[in-house]
Amino acid sequence: MAKAKSAFVCSECGAEYRKWQGQCSSCHEWNTLSEVRLAPSRFSGGGASLPGQRGYAGATSQDVVDLGAVDLTEVPRFSSTFGEFDRVLGGGLVPGSAVLLGGHPGAGKSTLLLQTACNLAQRHKVLYVTGEESLSQVAMRAHRLQLATTGLKMLAETSVETILGAAERERPQVLIIDSIQTMHLEEIASAPGGVAQVRESASAMTRFAKHSNTALLLVGHVTKDGSLAGPKVLEHMIDASLLLEGGNDSRFRTLRGQKNRFGAVNELGVFAMMEQGLKEVRNPSAIFLSRNEEQSSGSLVMVVWEGTRPILVEVQALLDDSALGNPRRVAVGLDQNRLAMLLAVLHRHGGLFTGDQDVFLNVVGGVKVLETSADLAVLLAIVSSLKDRALPRELVVFGEVGLSGEIRPVPSGQERILEASKHGFERAIVPRGNAPKQSPAGMEVIAVSRLSEALDAL
Repeated sequence: MAKAKSAFVCSECGAEYRKWQGQCSSCHEWNTLSEVRLAPSRFSGGGASLPGQRGYAGATSQDVVDLGAVDLTEVPRFSSTFGEFDRVLGGGLVPGSAVLLGGHPGAGKSTLLLQTACNLAQRHKVLYVTGEESLSQVAMRAHRLQLATTGLKMLAETSVETILGAAERERPQVLIIDSIQTMHLEEIASAPGGVAQVRESASAMTRFAKHSNTALLLVGHVTKDGSLAGPKVLEHMIDASLLLEGGNDSRFRTLRGQKNRFGAVNELGVFAMMEQGLKEVRNPSAIFLSRNEEQSSGSLVMVVWEGTRPILVEVQALLDDSALGNPRRVAVGLDQNRLAMLLAVLHRHGGLFTGDQDVFLNVVGGVKVLETSADLAVLLAIVSSLKDRALPRELVVFGEVGLSGEIRPVPSGQERILEASKHGFERAIVPRGNAPKQSPAGMEVIAVSRLSEALDAL
């Protein structure tokens, strides 16, 4: 019998070491190494020869094929019954895929998957495994959300061996695990939620999904900084990593794709939390543009590109005289470091000094803007608040601002202008590289190449 081995694994980053040490060399955290018992290798013993030698134990015959001869037939997808969910997935669920859904407590992960499972169970075979709640708690939630519960198979279990045994018998088309942090393997001598348990449990379930052609949906916890908890290798194992964002004080939830082997990355789906659960928002721009009738200074609409579609959102800026020696810079929904850079560009190339002002920025609706096309809109909203002059309601702006004050073009500029025109905007300030040859009917497009030109256009 092969001798059982042990390793010391960092609970923060998942790095492995042969012996214990006080500090992890990878993430530089202290006292995070814990001993993990490793299962004996299935290739050890039995006269196994080295790779490259004839008669290698456990080797199987596999034909080597040319890349051009690979069958390109697209794997058929099936809908999750939510259009926004399908958009983020790239068109629907793929048989044999593994999807990881993360989010803060209370974001609606279990609610979204329970709604999806109940809807899918009317046409497909679905197995929902809960490790955090009892079956009665799940049933009470489904009754409160007024969901159709007939046909959905349920299992309250945390043992991976038991779950895979039940899945072998049931042969579901969709397998939902809530959550991966509560699962454990008997052969791993560590507590559920540890690095080794999460890694090996996810690996076993992913292998089962690939071999049985089952769509696997895993719920994952997040850390305090919003990143997925567990070892980083967990995100490498799965095919798609989705993050459900939204605070408890907001009725809107955004589902963002961070990794997707079957579709576009950074795709965005929008949901509204209602009494009957999550309801998809098919036209997010109309929701984020619910503006007051009275126009105030510092408010401006910009067009951002999320995945494969443009979305119109409103950015608000507030500048006030600072009573502190170091004025505050607060950005909600935007990168705070980029805000400091844009303020420096505004002073150097726009001639406007904000060093004695507290600057507050907010993106309405709780949306997080990750791309640089919001630079020009942010600067013009800051100028509007600094001068205390309201901008026209029919104005929309987008464009990236460089350190030398130039306005750089952004991807999909034509589609952004058309989206703004559909919502009734009559004037747009855009980079000169995104100016269309013919403006949409009823819209005036002002093309600028420098920040000074954009300020003059106001």
